Amino acid sequence: MEQDQSIVKALFDTMAIRVSPADQPFWYTSGTLGPYYINTHFLYGSEAQANQLLTLIEQAVQTPLELPGMLATVILEHYQQQPVFKAVIDQLVDAVSTFDFDVVSGGERRDFFFSIAAAARTGKPHVAILKDGRAYWSDQNFQAVRELTDNDLKGQTFLHVADLVTEASSYTRAWLPAIARLGGSISDTAVVVDRDQGGREILQQAGVELTALAKIDLDLFEQATSAGLLSQAQTEQVNRFMQDPHQYMVRFLAEHPDFLAEQIKLGGKAAERAQRCLDQGYGQV
Repeated sequence: MEQDQSIVKALFDTMAIRVSPADQPFWYTSGTLGPYYINTHFLYGSEAQANQLLTLIEQAVQTPLELPGMLATVILEHYQQQPVFKAVIDQLVDAVSTFDFDVVSGGERRDFFFSIAAAARTGKPHVAILKDGRAYWSDQNFQAVRELTDNDLKGQTFLHVADLVTEASSYTRAWLPAIARLGGSISDTAVVVDRDQGGREILQQAGVELTALAKIDLDLFEQATSAGLLSQAQTEQVNRFMQDPHQYMVRFLAEHPDFLAEQIKLGGKAAERAQRCLDQGYGQV
């Protein structure tokens, strides 16, 4: 899949995708190791700017009737000032320009980075879906806001906009049931990043087609290497990981026999994940 070079560059320039040095892989929460990490919301401009907005979202969720207006004010001003974020939103809006939908939805928390701006740019109302299933409708100007109850949007067609999809678990657990409860229907969703881990197929089974600006596959990393954003060695380790994540870990730990012991000495999350790794039968101390 040949991907738009501008989105590839944006992903690496903002560190939304980071690739580790060969001898320093990233810990994943599961206690496994891998060579790359994805924080799609860094496309907001930078890690610092993204974390500021996440903090604001966490505060806004406490007063959900104020959430749409509060977030829209900040996000839409940022859209005008941050060229990378603006370009991503514009690509997202262009990608859905032929879709037929009445309302844009986004789920707590990182979806809001993209769904609110997409709703504003397409001139559609926005529905903010919280993790507990509550949903809040706002008009095109994010001024009129109300909490939704069952069948409040009967017959309305939704376009759900998200930061990324992995195995579509958030969709099947929360977003799609919420849309159904509201009486809505959905046939399309748009995301910035498809992690290519089965989410597309799961959504198709639910009758939802996925549109993504970028897909995490080897071609993306090779494009980044050609553009000078990654070294060949980094791309080679990504390739090994994609071919067989288990064998990637086995090989790395065999080549770095002191790694787990050193991680445990560090304490904190590194030690917790190293112990989780050991508990799964990888390596030894």
